[in-house]
Amino acid sequence: MRLIMLGAPGAGKGTQAQLLSKAYNIPQISTGDILRMNIKNETDLGKKAKEYMDKGLLVPDELVVEIVKDRLTQDDCKNGFILDGFPRTIPQAKALDEALDHMGIKLDRAVNVHVPDEKIIIRMSGRRVCPQCGASYHIEFKKPAKENICDECSLDLIQRDDDKEETVRKRLEIYHEQTQPLIEYYQNKGILTTVDGVGEVEEISNRIKEALEVSK
Repeated sequence: MRLIMLGAPGAGKGTQAQLLSKAYNIPQISTGDILRMNIKNETDLGKKAKEYMDKGLLVPDELVVEIVKDRLTQDDCKNGFILDGFPRTIPQAKALDEALDHMGIKLDRAVNVHVPDEKIIIRMSGRRVCPQCGASYHIEFKKPAKENICDECSLDLIQRDDDKEETVRKRLEIYHEQTQPLIEYYQNKGILTTVDGVGEVEEISNRIKEALEVSK
């Protein structure tokens, strides 16, 4: 099973990728993680990427594709993989397709975890975290025993900048502009599976697995 996970920030695609990784015994490949690993291990690709990052520049698509391609040659990808967080744009998707063609690999499905924007805003802007232990709460769905106080550390909970409503709205705006066109791209290739991402984590996971079994 060779999958790509799609979905807006806060839709839960990373969590679902982890569960699918365990269910199908295939690696979840996060481009952020493999980029950091290459930089840490000072590989040739990592050194090239670091040059851009040190200058505050985005790592070019071609280099990211090379890093992904290198990761896909490893033994644990023989039976499949889940790409999480890549591609993000149409040019990245086309570059990935070209690289996979050269490797003789075909994607099985692109899984789109769909959650309406307003639900994502409620989900993300309601998150609160403990500045000391990192415990996570939600003002509606996972309240601490005492309002705005961490159950473990008894410290005031904080809202991360990333979770502020204006930030979440901006991230969604960028997603709709840059990443949502991928949904149409993979739909046109006949490999898109869209799943309702509202509900309990396990419930959503079962929906995805059922959809993947049907599409085999």
